[in-house]
Amino acid sequence: MTDAYILDHVRTPRGRGKPDGALHGITPIQLLTQVLEAIRDRNELDTALVEDVIMGCVAPVGEQGANVARVAALNAGYAQSVPGKQLNRFCASGLEAVNTAAALVMAGQADLVIAGGVESMSRVPMGSDGGAMATDPQVAWNTYFVPQGISADLIATRYGISREDCDRYAAESQRRAAEAWQAGRFAGSILPVRDRLGRVVLDRDEHMRPGTTAEDLAGLRAAFEIPGQQAGFDSVAIQRYPDVESIHHVHTGGNSSGIVDGAAAVLVASKQMAEHLGLATRARIRAFASVGSEPTIMLTGPAPSAERALEKAKMKRGDIDLFELNEAFASVVLRYMQQLDVPSDQINVNGGAIAMGHPLGATGAMVLGTLLDEMERRDLATGLVNLCVGAGMGTATILERQ
Repeated sequence: MTDAYILDHVRTPRGRGKPDGALHGITPIQLLTQVLEAIRDRNELDTALVEDVIMGCVAPVGEQGANVARVAALNAGYAQSVPGKQLNRFCASGLEAVNTAAALVMAGQADLVIAGGVESMSRVPMGSDGGAMATDPQVAWNTYFVPQGISADLIATRYGISREDCDRYAAESQRRAAEAWQAGRFAGSILPVRDRLGRVVLDRDEHMRPGTTAEDLAGLRAAFEIPGQQAGFDSVAIQRYPDVESIHHVHTGGNSSGIVDGAAAVLVASKQMAEHLGLATRARIRAFASVGSEPTIMLTGPAPSAERALEKAKMKRGDIDLFELNEAFASVVLRYMQQLDVPSDQINVNGGAIAMGHPLGATGAMVLGTLLDEMERRDLATGLVNLCVGAGMGTATILERQ
């Protein structure tokens, strides 16, 4: 089998996913076009050598529909011989795109692939694509469907995670993200987004609230208490988990991931192609895995997917130097830390989606890049990146620096 390597990665800043957000005026095709242009220009690529462009997108409708990967490649001026495809593994789509690119290289079916993702949540709102699990009563009944926020609160309830725990974690995410930006740790991977006139509209993650404290967060109202109690979703969750007497609603807008816009791209290649291009291999993609998990609690897939990836790599938990887990909700990370015995100073050390936001289809590629940059900064050998996934799944990837 051929090894697959990461040569480069780039991402946009994350703009607030609202009509007054800095990236609202930039279409998703333009977001993706700009990162594809950047990954080409930074590496002086002959795009005729690129064998596929694979992009995650969670709401592939409207402006994000009709195979956004292929259209963005054409719009970026890539050779017309370059194909493209869009994929959807919900929140892990961007990482799944990278894993798919790595699989092609490892199988000897490609030597150079660009992977990543895009989501413009201010222009194509979450849920725009519908779906039977949430909208078809029979399917919802069969799957014990509840919204993700209820799932996050269920995790907190079952595993003894308090509101105070979640708020403390969220405040620390904000502190770490602000510190990372101030220290310039993202500088090498951030692409300032420009409008059609070439003016920079955003060069920094916009969702952050530096200086936020746990005491500030304690004053926020639980976001999912009303849908849980008045819409009956708490009762559905308790039907599935009768050991739970009642759901403790601990998540708010302050300790959950932010709704944002953004795009990212990762350059994946074989060793031979890297040498041909004269580019250094920054890390080997050693193993990856996706798993299914129980769909009502929904967000417990990261740990089993990490364990499967470790098994495939013939590694143990102690072999991993640094962890990056998407901060969909505070309880997801806190539960993962319980399961894998991960100390606070070894995970999400530069903050995460609670502070910077979660542009669904792009996040997986973004957090992989964050992990790699920090591994290089600290001169660490191994890292594991993880995301929880809607409908009960988890995706993991292990990186190894040479």
